[in-house]
Amino acid sequence: MAFDRRTVIERAGVAAPTVDIDEGLRAYMLKIYNYMCLGLGLTGAVAFFTASSDTMMQAIFGSPLAWVVMLSPLAFILVLSFGINKLNVGTAQILFWAFAAIMGLSMSAIFYAYPIANIAKVFFITAGLFAAMSLYGYTTKRSLMNWGSFLFMGLIGIIIAMVVNLFLASSALDFAISIIGVLVFTGLTAYDTQRLKFMYYQTGDGTAIAEKGAIMGALSLYLNFINMFYMLLHLFGGRE
Repeated sequence: MAFDRRTVIERAGVAAPTVDIDEGLRAYMLKIYNYMCLGLGLTGAVAFFTASSDTMMQAIFGSPLAWVVMLSPLAFILVLSFGINKLNVGTAQILFWAFAAIMGLSMSAIFYAYPIANIAKVFFITAGLFAAMSLYGYTTKRSLMNWGSFLFMGLIGIIIAMVVNLFLASSALDFAISIIGVLVFTGLTAYDTQRLKFMYYQTGDGTAIAEKGAIMGALSLYLNFINMFYMLLHLFGGRE
């Protein structure tokens, strides 16, 4: 069932003028995109700076520290996801920026695996695809909420296939994972964008809950972008 702006407002019992709600929504979504873009910028800067130093690369990936760098982003995601209600806004912001920086360390290895020109090309492809799907999720009047369970199952399937392929090392399976991964994360981009719109109508604006919601929204869109980028890089990166 499709939801339009008037339906959501009437069901929420909000009496404010529609134009005010729209302006608030735009400001809220802009805050989410700002967090996400700044996080991506921090990740890219850290990755490039780290890859430019042979000493740092050797210190990280030539020692057990590599496991810490690769696994610690998951710890940040879990803390933010399950502890966001107990965190104040300042702490949540610090954790988000720390997560983006650690992701930069873990992603620095791609500069050794792929030509920098190909990395840049795939980044712009990802940015264009992400922008198109996020715009669709923001503007469509069709409800995408029924996509959630399907996309979640696809995500679980990708994770299982990636674990299996660690042992099989099959190039055909790796190609299939990348194709399906691009489809899943493009779908998640549209789905999450619309979900964040509905969350705004539930929480409103100008509160600590809304601020933390913006951080978590940025995290979900950031992860969609990064995973889409990785999948496209496997397809078009021209691994050296």
